Amino acid sequence: MALILHITRPEAWEQVRQNGFYHGDTLATEGFIHCSTPQQVIRTANALFTGQPNLILLCIQSDLVKAAIHYESVEGGEQFPHIYGPLNADAVVDVIAFPPDTDGTFSLPAALLQHLR
Repeated sequence: MALILHITRPEAWEQVRQNGFYHGDTLATEGFIHCSTPQQVIRTANALFTGQPNLILLCIQSDLVKAAIHYESVEGGEQFPHIYGPLNADAVVDVIAFPPDTDGTFSLPAALLQHLR
């Protein structure tokens, strides 16, 4: 079992709770849902979401995901997890508030650190 993370907004999580699955925008446009490992989430957040408030982290237990997960290389050879298909809600084991720090950058929330112990 690996913990993978997806950065999204609370409104998207509300749809998950109502529908039972998450169908991120990138699934429709790129064919997969972008995820990160805990080690990657800060770099991803700071590269794509700097200064954006009202974000959450979906903490996903990989062995509960019903869709296919592929770890794919990006520039530099780093492997990012991508979910090919809708994410079933019961694979989300926690939802953590993910606000930026006062300078607009992100750091790991304390609640996530509890999952990594």
